[in-house]
Amino acid sequence: MAIGGIASTGGVNKKYPGKLTHFVLRSCLVAAMGGLIFGYDIGISGGVTSMGPFLDKFFRSVAKKKNHSGTTNKYCQYNSQMLTLFTSSLYLAALLSSLAASTVSRKFGRQRSMLFGGLLFFAGGLFNFIAQHVWMLIVGRVLLGFGVGFANQAVPLYLSEMAPSKYRGCLNIGFQLLITFGIVFANVLNFFFGKITSDWGWRSSLGGAMIPALVIIIGSLWLPDTPHSMIDRGNHHEAKEQLQKIRGVDNVDEEFNDLVAASIASTRVEQPLRKLRERKYRPQVSLAFLIPMFQQLTGINVIMFYAPVLFNSIGFKDKASLMSAIIT
Repeated sequence: MAIGGIASTGGVNKKYPGKLTHFVLRSCLVAAMGGLIFGYDIGISGGVTSMGPFLDKFFRSVAKKKNHSGTTNKYCQYNSQMLTLFTSSLYLAALLSSLAASTVSRKFGRQRSMLFGGLLFFAGGLFNFIAQHVWMLIVGRVLLGFGVGFANQAVPLYLSEMAPSKYRGCLNIGFQLLITFGIVFANVLNFFFGKITSDWGWRSSLGGAMIPALVIIIGSLWLPDTPHSMIDRGNHHEAKEQLQKIRGVDNVDEEFNDLVAASIASTRVEQPLRKLRERKYRPQVSLAFLIPMFQQLTGINVIMFYAPVLFNSIGFKDKASLMSAIIT
């Protein structure tokens, strides 16, 4: 289906020839699986930390307070710095790795950045699955966090650069959609694995991250890099061939020339931070800061990370807490 892409250059809207090809749809679907892993990691930790066998093995002080809830303030029964570190270490690692992920993505391409993120995801899931000590749990979560940093940087960029501009928002939102699906999927698995009274329950929940990680690893080996990334690395001939393939037409000269011009213009910006402070960019930069800031201030992350724990703290039993997290 011929749709044509639309871009803005110098204030003039351009309509490029091209189609939304099946190749692009498949590529974007595989790439968006990075969101599934992130969502899975968000949703899995709260359910696992409410499982009795998990607490008995690694956080006995918490388990003791939980089992004697009649004499302990329910609000404080999960008061453990190590238990908090188990959850938060992933996000601290993601913050640090995101600083390096942009450089890796720019120098080696979006596809390799996603592959590296997938390998880190798999290693983190494996460490958590075989964990025998708290430090192994923390190392596993840190590796998962490094994977999150790379995936969150590379996947949205990959989706934006592969999609025809007319459908860029539609395909890019697939990343967010799969994050949400990953959260729901993790809570459903927690509910069923929580019925297992042995260590295999929490091990299955934590180790489940390896399955979507394998999808990313295998998919990244098949995924092509984006024309924009190829141009940035000087591979112009390959970039043009790739653009013809993903647009499904041979006449891509205008779009290709605009991509080359944009790449050259970006290399001439000596002080990008000063450039962003220019008046014409202030609305976009302001929204880029304010939207995620207000999202955090709503407190939604507390619900996503700790929903089963919160429900358990107000008196719900373990199974009811996990089911309430699914409903939420």
